[in-house]
Amino acid sequence: MNPDIERMLAELEAIKADGVAICDGRSEAQFNWRPGPDRWSMAECFVHLNVSVPVTLPAFDAAIARATPARSTQPFHYGWLSRWIVRSMEPPPRFRMRTIPRFRVPPTGRHTVETVLADFLTVREQFAERLKRADGLDLAGVRAISPVNRMIRLPLGAYFEFILAHDRRHLWQARQVRPLA
Repeated sequence: MNPDIERMLAELEAIKADGVAICDGRSEAQFNWRPGPDRWSMAECFVHLNVSVPVTLPAFDAAIARATPARSTQPFHYGWLSRWIVRSMEPPPRFRMRTIPRFRVPPTGRHTVETVLADFLTVREQFAERLKRADGLDLAGVRAISPVNRMIRLPLGAYFEFILAHDRRHLWQARQVRPLA
């Protein structure tokens, strides 16, 4: 297995374990508690991840279908812009970003820990499936087209890294709310 894919799968397992740990022992009231009118609850952090990642899966599928096998099993390297985009998502956030409408949390009110966490784990498994399917492909050569803006095209591997960083960012955000709940 390519070392990049192997590392990303391990990171994804750590993200899943972190998600479970953050939710452990939380009541529905604690899970849905908002620290302020413009701040998300733990539930909203998770629901945002559950909404946003599935939107990217078709972009990954299309890139995987277009990809050619890699000539090397060495780690892939990405350009400065791709690295900057990934780094910009890593926690703690260096600046706040507005969530675009397509990725906003649906206004459904209360969320149950069990349902949201089950969805979180399911979506992560769907993402893991794409990572496994990409093993052996040129992760730096093929571009994934963003579902947000077709002008944004990242190397497939960098886009995978972006999603992992995005997960870590919002789990960090949920953890910031957790001690106050």
